[in-house]
Amino acid sequence: MSAKPKKSLKRSLSLPLITLYGLGNILGAGIYVLVGKVAGEAGEGMALSFLVAMLVAGLTAFSYMELAGRFPVSASVSVYLHKAFGQRWLSILIGLAMVAGGIASAGALAHGFGGYLSTFVPIPIWLAGISLLLLVGLLAAKGIGESARVAGLFTFVEIAGLLLIIFVGRDVLTQTSVSQVFRIDPGFGVSGIIAGAFLAFYAFIGFEDMVNVAEEAKNPRRTVPLAILIALIGSTLLYLLVVIVAGRLVSPSELAASEAPLSLVFSKSGSSHVFIMSLIGMTAAINGVVVQVIMGSRILYGLARQGWLHHSLGEVNSRTKTPIKATVLVVALMMLGTLLLPLVSLARTTSLLILSIFALVNASLFIIKRRNPTHAGAITVPLAVPALGAISAGGLILYQILN
Repeated sequence: MSAKPKKSLKRSLSLPLITLYGLGNILGAGIYVLVGKVAGEAGEGMALSFLVAMLVAGLTAFSYMELAGRFPVSASVSVYLHKAFGQRWLSILIGLAMVAGGIASAGALAHGFGGYLSTFVPIPIWLAGISLLLLVGLLAAKGIGESARVAGLFTFVEIAGLLLIIFVGRDVLTQTSVSQVFRIDPGFGVSGIIAGAFLAFYAFIGFEDMVNVAEEAKNPRRTVPLAILIALIGSTLLYLLVVIVAGRLVSPSELAASEAPLSLVFSKSGSSHVFIMSLIGMTAAINGVVVQVIMGSRILYGLARQGWLHHSLGEVNSRTKTPIKATVLVVALMMLGTLLLPLVSLARTTSLLILSIFALVNASLFIIKRRNPTHAGAITVPLAVPALGAISAGGLILYQILN
């Protein structure tokens, strides 16, 4: 490997921008695209599946908050593992697994974009997805500031869409009891809840992408952990309310069969402006793809900067201040994934990869905290948090494999 490139990424991301960047990724990754598929796995226990997924993701989010404060660098997960285990091969493998997860996630989102777009024009879903990836790749190559601002703008649109669903379903929310939220559908059982949680987990990923822009953040030891915390709380509240409304207004079978599930929920509320929700669903998918392209390219960049991949992937363009070669490679692989795999397969692949990474990240923090309990970051968590995070992520993986 040759020497590390001298050019550095531009620090242009504030706390609000990073929060919106992460929140947009979390919200766009699943609720608009996969809520119907979770209903198909768990039936009327869909809300409980989301709660289980939230608990698993929440534990790991807190581990990420501390690790982001300890090591504010790109390719952060690989660095965390290297600090804990000292095995270069493991760090490279997990870094590439993160990129693979991003590729699968972007493919799922591109399918979701095509599903919502098809409610307007008769275009093949694969063609819509490929076109989206090409346009987003060009945006990501232009600059992190531009990409983050676009993601921030789209995030407001996503939030507005979810608030609109909550508003039109406000009557059913007031009529829903706690026992109904925590109900296990007899037709699907506990296994359905777990299978649904495995898919619903996909809707909570996103904060692990936030740590990969640490080198482009202002005061990263403080801003990145706080942004993760704010994004986690905001997404959890919105998700639970939307899932309750969806489950009360539309039957699980109808949700599962829909390519644009929240548009269906909106129509069942009696609204005659369903196209609004389709537009918002498309916006959410676009936003998620923007973040996945940035994440994947920054991980490849970070691995190359560590000397673990070919140095060309760590090159920063002198004009745009972005890793253009890494961006091109990631977008090309995302296009391939979109063409080869269906939506649910892409989502399950993403969940399996990310859960595996989460288990290792929690184990890394556990080891690091045992060696060095104090650090300069903004957030410190008890040792029990990474321990429970590793156990819960590993348990969800094991259950899915055995069933």
